[in-house]
Amino acid sequence: MGDWYEIGITVGIGVAAGIAFAGVLAGLRFGFATTLLGALVVGVGAGMLVNGWIGVGGGVVGAVIGSVSAAAIVRGANRRGATAGGTAFLLIGAAIVVALLALSPVVGYLEALLMPVIAARRARHGPDKYAGLRSLAK
Repeated sequence: MGDWYEIGITVGIGVAAGIAFAGVLAGLRFGFATTLLGALVVGVGAGMLVNGWIGVGGGVVGAVIGSVSAAAIVRGANRRGATAGGTAFLLIGAAIVVALLALSPVVGYLEALLMPVIAARRARHGPDKYAGLRSLAK
């Protein structure tokens, strides 16, 4: 294959790293900074392993897109009452799927395009916190 295929892999792995780190760290005080830093380290490492210095750019771009998008999703989930452990579990599972899908040609690029769209759609929705039994207390 060509460089475009290997760069797509590194973009997808960077996106997956951003999702995984955001799931675990985004709810913490300096969560976004540590999420971005961890994803950048994984993206650079993946770029170097897959395609040398040419792949590093793809890994960095994927890490930034994945971190920013997934952190926005985690913040919205926390606002709506999600637990940190449940959010981390779901996003780590999603990151594994994203990383495996990135091994297919062009899918890494599609992941990098779709993550901001998904995050923007989730950010537009208002907080829908479940009322539960509190609605009966009135």
